[in-house]
Amino acid sequence: MGQTATKIRSWDPGLDIGLPGRPALPKAARQIVFRSAGRRHGPITRLVSPSDVGEMIKPFVFLDHGEVPFTGTPLFGIHPHSGIATLTTVLQGGMAYEDTTGKRGKVKQGGLEWMKAGKGVWHDGGPLEGDPLRFFQLWIALPEHDELSPPESQYIPAEAVEQEGPVRVILGQHGLARSPIRAPDGINYFHVRLKGGQQWNYVPPDGHTVAWLSVDKGSLNPANTIREGELAVFEESDDAVAVQAIGDTSFVFGSAIKHPYPLALGNYSVHTSGEALARGEGEIRRLGDVLRVMGRI
Repeated sequence: MGQTATKIRSWDPGLDIGLPGRPALPKAARQIVFRSAGRRHGPITRLVSPSDVGEMIKPFVFLDHGEVPFTGTPLFGIHPHSGIATLTTVLQGGMAYEDTTGKRGKVKQGGLEWMKAGKGVWHDGGPLEGDPLRFFQLWIALPEHDELSPPESQYIPAEAVEQEGPVRVILGQHGLARSPIRAPDGINYFHVRLKGGQQWNYVPPDGHTVAWLSVDKGSLNPANTIREGELAVFEESDDAVAVQAIGDTSFVFGSAIKHPYPLALGNYSVHTSGEALARGEGEIRRLGDVLRVMGRI
């Protein structure tokens, strides 16, 4: 896989590990079946790729976590995608963006960049001056009916991200809080911030058998610690997920109905079939020819 990974079993869900004055974790909590510290590339850690952990947790097929200082140059350079949506969560600092739907601007701390590539798009971005850009970037594999749809981008400021308790709702819904992003159904993705000793119990919607989390700062679960920078994948089931913070902790969490399609992989694309991949990559090449004429690549 190219990952530093260990398959494990989580804490015994029957243990009472609540702190004094706090309830114990629920006895039907899911166990962890996989964890990884990923693979580091300079200031960025690749935690999930479509060819490895992405198969376990699809529609979540890619995850990067990083902290990148301002250098005056783009983070990745202008590059294409098709068949997926990319979602960048800005945890610190800010980023500039530009895409071939015609949008450009800035996303500040707490904001979101959603790029539904669909049949094909190119985009670019990089850190703004000031604090280093700390972020998670996630790829979502689009369903068959959406993978060749027209591209659409949304850039969400921090104040438009709704919150329920410690949960900022990035995709989907939690309690009364709902994401403003027009994402496929059956996917929840949250940014959760807990105080030391605080517990968070999540009862998934029907069919959300996929669940995972990745710790940004701090750590979780005294009986079997998930440390800063780690990814943990929970067993596929309908049970609740329960975690407890060791000190102040920030993490992202995803749950979903499992993507039922095979993953047809290109360099920057994920589709449900070879035929759809060929169509997406054809549109990427067409857009690339336009960008070359403009002197962009």
